[in-house]
Amino acid sequence: MMPTAAFGPREEARSPWRRALVTGGAGFLGSRLCTRLLDSGVEVDCLDDLSTGRAEKVAHLAGRPGFRFLEQDVSDEGCAGLLPGPYDLVLHLAGPGVCPGPWPERPVEILDTGSLGTRTALALAERDGARFLLASSPPVPADGDPVGPHIARAEAVRFSEALVAAHAAAHGSDAGIVRLFGGYGPGMRTDDGGIPAAFLEQALAGRPVTVPGDGSTPHPLCYVDDMVDGVLLVAAGRSVRPVDIGGDEAPTAVEIARRVVELTGSGSTLTFVDGQAPDGPRPVTGFAREIFGWLPSVTWQEGLERTVASLRGRAEPVPPAPAERAGEWSA
Repeated sequence: MMPTAAFGPREEARSPWRRALVTGGAGFLGSRLCTRLLDSGVEVDCLDDLSTGRAEKVAHLAGRPGFRFLEQDVSDEGCAGLLPGPYDLVLHLAGPGVCPGPWPERPVEILDTGSLGTRTALALAERDGARFLLASSPPVPADGDPVGPHIARAEAVRFSEALVAAHAAAHGSDAGIVRLFGGYGPGMRTDDGGIPAAFLEQALAGRPVTVPGDGSTPHPLCYVDDMVDGVLLVAAGRSVRPVDIGGDEAPTAVEIARRVVELTGSGSTLTFVDGQAPDGPRPVTGFAREIFGWLPSVTWQEGLERTVASLRGRAEPVPPAPAERAGEWSA
């Protein structure tokens, strides 16, 4: 399905939205989306219960015209009544698909967020005739012990995607799904145990950098600004089909670890530990490129350089001016 609206990072591009709701808006990706939307003239309601998000992520937006922060769980009864809207766009990032890895397993809360929270966000979008976009994660194999460890998150992700697809089919809702792979960049948490987060935390602390197995497992990485571009491109379209947004570059774990040590100037050594990291799913970005014109512009080496600079307290390298960024959020 071809995109229908026009929205891009270029100064002459106009946003197709007047007001947006971003659930999970105080998270790593959500805060970036709030900022980008505000910069394009969109009023933003940012909803977050701060269980994994951080208020300081959106502190720089406080007082800006058109921005409102609400500390609230989207799964709570009565949440919808606090969000009168009307909205043109609902970005649902509060689901389990974008939860950081180390978040303690709270199976009831996770399942509620995937079910009740997604229902609430969908209902708000349908109430106002808004475009709805669910931020999800790479698909998880369908087989597995339904009461095994960490299964609640996988089931919540699957249910939330199924719920969005069912609403689109049964009610004709303008609802879609974007699956996010390997997002990283300035402002990311380094305590999620993943790659490159764990390597960054260890190297900056001067501890040995622990690489799983022989370090040959590839890890697709996508710089946060490129990911924001992709999310907004998909949001501005009318695709119901899930769209993958992730880096085509997939450096190995040992390549990432060596680059992190080099950039941090750390004396950390690489320690190879038992347990080869599984070779997870790779993003299939052909649809995002061909239909939405999405094209990542930051290499993984450059992205890590910007991330390390930010984590060490230095000024983040200045990104290209809006008119110079590759691609346009045409939708």
